[in-house]
Amino acid sequence: MATDVHRPVTPAPRTSSAVRVDGLTRSFDGRAVIEDLHLDVRQGEFVALLGRSGCGKSTLLRILAGLDRDIEGTVLVPRRKAVAFQAPRLMPWKRVWRNVLLGLPGRPDRDVAEQALAEVGLKHRTNAWPKTLSGGEAQRASLARALVREPDLLLLDEPFGALDALTRIKAQRLVDELWQRRGCAVLLVTHDVEEAVLLADRVLVMDDGVIAYEKEIDLDRPRGISDPRFAELRAELLQRLGVETPESDAHDARSSEVPAAEPVPAAKKLTEATA
Repeated sequence: MATDVHRPVTPAPRTSSAVRVDGLTRSFDGRAVIEDLHLDVRQGEFVALLGRSGCGKSTLLRILAGLDRDIEGTVLVPRRKAVAFQAPRLMPWKRVWRNVLLGLPGRPDRDVAEQALAEVGLKHRTNAWPKTLSGGEAQRASLARALVREPDLLLLDEPFGALDALTRIKAQRLVDELWQRRGCAVLLVTHDVEEAVLLADRVLVMDDGVIAYEKEIDLDRPRGISDPRFAELRAELLQRLGVETPESDAHDARSSEVPAAEPVPAAKKLTEATA
């Protein structure tokens, strides 16, 4: 057994892995929530992780963040990593800029916090108290607290789940812009299939503690939900999650017209056999 969550990843070309997980198992009271899981995230890649509640998504993210170490297997992540949760988790007795610097080593200047807040469009709230922030502002402050750590790996655990629809769209666009500007690897845990297709280079579907399916998202950026290809990808992922849609019904109808003699790729057969 090898457990290695804090070992730094040696600087390497962008094509190498920022995250490498081999044979990861995590059990609670004798029940394996994650079992023999394998995962690679390339440097600079944006990966979204989907799955039903209880499938192990958040447990995996906590392990990658170094918050859960009672594991079996090998987990290699960059030394510089940061996490943002669904709840902003701001300390109400500290002003916004002090929350951004919370946990940083040494005695960083206020300017460091202000630069991160400016990057998320919140510099005008630098000296505010957390209780005076809107939901979207509080989530941006949480993102600033993650970004100030200059992470090579940014872990996002449903960071937009508590936001209203309009604020959520703005937050999604912000994360997309920050990722493209920063170039770090991102792993986003979400229940929102549309959000996953909108943001990710690759979408993983987790089921029963393993990665059961993955899909490359080859759409040009910026992406729009009106794109027919977007709708097809969304329907395909929903179907993998057990949700039938009109789009997936139409896709099945088209598939039934394919001649029986046409070969099916072996990878697709294997995926369907394990779905």
